[in-house]
Amino acid sequence: MLQVPFIRDHQELIVNRLKKRNIDASKMIANVIEFDEERRQIQTELDNTLAESNTLSKEIGLLYKTGNIDEANLIKEKTVELKVKSKHLTERLNTTSEGLKELLYMIPNVPNEIVPSGNTEEDNEIVFQGGSSPELSKNALPHWDLAKKYDIIDFELGNKIAGAGFPVYKDKGARLQRALINYFLDKNVAAGYKEVQVPHLVNEESGYGTGQLPDKEGQMYHVNSNGDNLYLIPTAEVPATNLFRDDLLSEKDLPKAITAYTPCFRREAGSYGAHVRGLNRLHQFDKVEILRIEHPETSYQALDAMVSHIKDILEDLKLPYRILKLCGGDLGFTSALTYDFEVFSTAQGRWLEVSSVSNFETFQANRLKLRFKNSKGKSELAHTLNGSSLALPRILAGILENYQVDEGVKIPDVLIPYTGFSMIQ
Repeated sequence: MLQVPFIRDHQELIVNRLKKRNIDASKMIANVIEFDEERRQIQTELDNTLAESNTLSKEIGLLYKTGNIDEANLIKEKTVELKVKSKHLTERLNTTSEGLKELLYMIPNVPNEIVPSGNTEEDNEIVFQGGSSPELSKNALPHWDLAKKYDIIDFELGNKIAGAGFPVYKDKGARLQRALINYFLDKNVAAGYKEVQVPHLVNEESGYGTGQLPDKEGQMYHVNSNGDNLYLIPTAEVPATNLFRDDLLSEKDLPKAITAYTPCFRREAGSYGAHVRGLNRLHQFDKVEILRIEHPETSYQALDAMVSHIKDILEDLKLPYRILKLCGGDLGFTSALTYDFEVFSTAQGRWLEVSSVSNFETFQANRLKLRFKNSKGKSELAHTLNGSSLALPRILAGILENYQVDEGVKIPDVLIPYTGFSMIQ
C-alpha cells in the first residue's frame, strides 16, 4: 500500500509510472488527496474540541473548589455538548479513514523506472538466456504422456479424490518431487537463508498484509466453516512475510533471509487447452520460496543476488531457461519490479514459467507495519522481496520432457543423491 505522504508529494510521478500498468490513476490519486484533506480537517476539529473539553473540565474543578457552583454547572453543560460533538467527529473520522484505507487498497504499487511499458507477454524484456535444448527423438512425448507411461503421476486419480488440478504423485514421481524440495531447500540454506515451516492457512489480516487481499480474493480458497474465515495459502510468501508483521527491527538485524517449503493452493478457474494440461497449471502444487527483509538502500542489490541464486539452481539442473523483466501490464499488483524465470519444454515447444522474483519496496511493509530503526534512531519502513526457488510442477515437467531418452527419463546429476536412482523406466 502506498503511503499518503508519498502520494501527496509525488502525484505526477505516480500517475505517470502507473501508466506503465496501463492504468489512468489520476482520479484515484485525486480522491486520495480529497479523502486525506477531509480526514485532516476532521482530525484538527476533533483535537480542538477535545482540548477545549479538557480545559473546561479543569476550570469546572477550580470553580467547585471556590464555591462557584452555578457557573461550574453552566460550563458543565458546555462540556456535555462538546462530548457529543467529539463523539460525532470521531465517527466521521473513522468513516473517512476507513474510506481512505479502502481506496489505498485499490491502488497498485508504483513500477520501478526500469520496468518496460507494455500490456502483453510479448512486451516482457528478455534479459538473459542460458542452457541448451536437447535433441529429442521423434518419439518424444509431453510430460502428461510420460507420467502415464511410467505411472509416476496420476491425474485421473487426483480428479477422483478432489477434482481437476490435484494430481497424485506415485513411486519415482513422488520421490523425484521430494528430491526437488530437499535440493531446493539445501541450496537456499547454503546461500544463507534460514529455513522455517509456516502454516498453510492464514487469517484475513495476513492476506491484506501481503496484498493478496483484496486483489486476488477470487483466486484463493476460503475456509469459513463455523466462522473460521481462513484462506489456504497461494504461496509461502503470505505466511512467511507475515512473520514480521507489526515488527520494529533494529537496523543491525537486517537483512532477514528465510526459505520455506509449502503446498500452494490457487483456484485458477476457467482455463482450458494444451497450455494448461498436466502440470502446466494446477490448483495444488509444491513450491519452495525465498524471502528477504532489506534496508531500502540495499534491496535492489538483494534482488540481483536472488536472481543470480535462482539462475545457479537452473544451471545445476542443466535446463534451458531464460530470464524476463516483466512489463508494466504483466507486473503483479504489489510488485515494483519482477523478473520471471522460464524453462523451455522441448517436447511441448514452449516456455514454462517456473519462478517470479520481485521487489515490493515499501508496499507490503506499509500494510504490515514492518519497520526498522535506522542509524539516526528513526522508524523507517523496510523493503520486502520474495521469489520462487523454485515452483515444482513446471520444473518437474521440464525435467521429464528434456531428460527423456528412448530407455526412459534420466535424472539430473545434481538430484541423484536425493532420489537414490538415476533413471525412471
